[in-house]
Amino acid sequence: MSNGNSSNDPHRAGMNAGLGDPWVLSISVGFVLLFVAFSVYDVDLLSAVVSSGFTWTAQYLGSFFQLLLLLTFFIALAVCISPAGSAVMGDLDKPEMSTFKWISIILCTLLAGGGVFFAAGEPVYHFIAQTPPAFDAEVGTAEAIKGALAQSFMHWGFLAWAILGSLTSLVLVNAHYVKGQPLQPRTLLYPIFGDRVMKGAFGGIVDSVCVIAVVAGTVGPIGFLATQVAYGANVLFGLPDTFGTQLVVLIALGAIYVTSAVTGIHRGIQILSRLNVFLAMGIAAFIFIFGPTLFLVNAWTQGFGEYISSFFAMSTMTTETAPGWWMKWWTVFFFAWFLGYGPLMALFVARISRGRTIRQMILAVAVAAPIVTTVWFTLLGGSGIYYQINGAIDLQEALTNFQFDVATLTVAQALPLGGLMAFLILVLTTIFVATTGDSMSYTISMVASGHDDPNTGVRAFWGIALAVMAGILLYMGAGQISALQQFIVITAIPVSLVLLPSLWTGPQAAYEMARNQGIVR
Repeated sequence: MSNGNSSNDPHRAGMNAGLGDPWVLSISVGFVLLFVAFSVYDVDLLSAVVSSGFTWTAQYLGSFFQLLLLLTFFIALAVCISPAGSAVMGDLDKPEMSTFKWISIILCTLLAGGGVFFAAGEPVYHFIAQTPPAFDAEVGTAEAIKGALAQSFMHWGFLAWAILGSLTSLVLVNAHYVKGQPLQPRTLLYPIFGDRVMKGAFGGIVDSVCVIAVVAGTVGPIGFLATQVAYGANVLFGLPDTFGTQLVVLIALGAIYVTSAVTGIHRGIQILSRLNVFLAMGIAAFIFIFGPTLFLVNAWTQGFGEYISSFFAMSTMTTETAPGWWMKWWTVFFFAWFLGYGPLMALFVARISRGRTIRQMILAVAVAAPIVTTVWFTLLGGSGIYYQINGAIDLQEALTNFQFDVATLTVAQALPLGGLMAFLILVLTTIFVATTGDSMSYTISMVASGHDDPNTGVRAFWGIALAVMAGILLYMGAGQISALQQFIVITAIPVSLVLLPSLWTGPQAAYEMARNQGIVR
C-alpha cells in the first residue's frame, strides 16, 4: 500500500486543468441557459411541460425507482458483511482524514436537503394533514405520531442514503484508484462499456445528464434557503421580506460555499462541515434537554419501531395502493431526487473515503448516517408534533399549502429561548445548504475537468453559476425554482440507468479489490 503522500499521486495531476470536457460544459451550461430562457419566454408553458413529465414519470417509473433503491440497500449490506468488506479502498495504509472529519462531511453533504426543509415540517404534515397510506390512524391523534415519524424516516432513511454512495462508490474507487480511470459519472459504466464510454460524446452525455440532475437538485435548496432566511429575518428582525433581502442572502451564501469549495476538501469543506456538526449537536442537545424530552424519546422509539416493522409496506407502496398525488409528491419525488444526486454524491464519497475499508464506508453511509437522520427528524419534527398537540403552534394551514419554511421557524420559536433558537436554526440552515453548495461545486468541477483535484477557477465558476441561476429564477418568482425541482424527477430517468449496473458491478468491484489485497481467493 502507499503511504498516503499525495504530492506524486497521478490521480491529483489535474491541478492546472481547464474547464475540461467540452461536451459536459456545453450541454450542462446550455441546459441552464435554456431553462432560464424558457422561463422568461413563457413560465406557464414551462411549468406545464415539466409538470406533465413529472406526472408521467411518477406514474410509470415510480416503482422502478423504489426497487432500485431497495436492491441497492440490501446488496450493499450483503457486501458489507461479506469477507470483501475488509478490503481497503484506494490502497492507503491509513485514511486521509480522521473519522470525525470524514463522518462530518458525509452527514452535512447528504443530510442538507432534509435537515433544512423537511425535518420539522414533514413529520408534522403527516400527523395533521394527511395520514400516510401505509397507516390508518386518524390525523391528529396519539396513534398517528408513530406513523408520521416512520414515513419521514422512510423517505430520508436507509434507502435514500444507500443510493447516494454505497455500491456506486465501490465501482468508482476500484476504477479510479486501481485502474486509473477519472472520477466521473461515466466511470460507473466503464465495467460495462470499457473505453467506449470514457471518450467522446457518449461519456460526455452521461456526465452532462448527471450534472444537470445535481444542478436542478442544488439550485432549488439554494433558492429556497434565500426565501426561508428572508422570511426569518422579517419575523425576527423586521427586515423586509423582498427579493432584495433574498439577493443579499444569496450573495452571502455564495461567498461562503464558493470560498469553501475553492480552498478544497481538506480545508474549507472540512472546516465548514465540522462547524455544521458542532452547531447541529449543540442545537440537538438543547432541544433534547430543554424541550419535551420524554415525548421525544417515546416518539423516536415508537417511530423507529414502526419504521422497521412497516419497512416493506412503506417502501413498496405504489399508485395502485396509495393515492397517485401522494406517491407523486412524496415517495417518488424524494426517491427521484436522491437518484438524481446519486452519481455525483458517489464521486464525492469515493473522493473522501480513500483508506477506509468497504465495511466502514457502507456502515457509515447506509446505516449510521440514516439513524442519525431519524434522530434529527425526531428532535425537530417530534417537537413540532408535541407543540401542535398542546396548542403552542398551529401549522395546519401552512403545511396544507406545503409551506415547509414556515414550519421550521415556527417550531424553533416554540422551543425554550425561541428567538435565539430560531436564529441559530437559520444559521444552521444556511451552513447546511452551504455544505451542499461547496461539495457539489467541487464535484461538478471534478466531472468537468476529469481530475479529483480540479482547478480552483473551475470550482469557483460552478459555485457562482449555481448561485446566479438561483438568483435569476428567484427574481422571476418562486414558481420557477419549484419547476426546476420537479425537473429533477425527469432527470432521474437517465440517471437511474447510469446507477443500475452498480447492482452487480459494485459487488464485483469489492471482490476484485479484496482479491488484489489477498483477503479472498
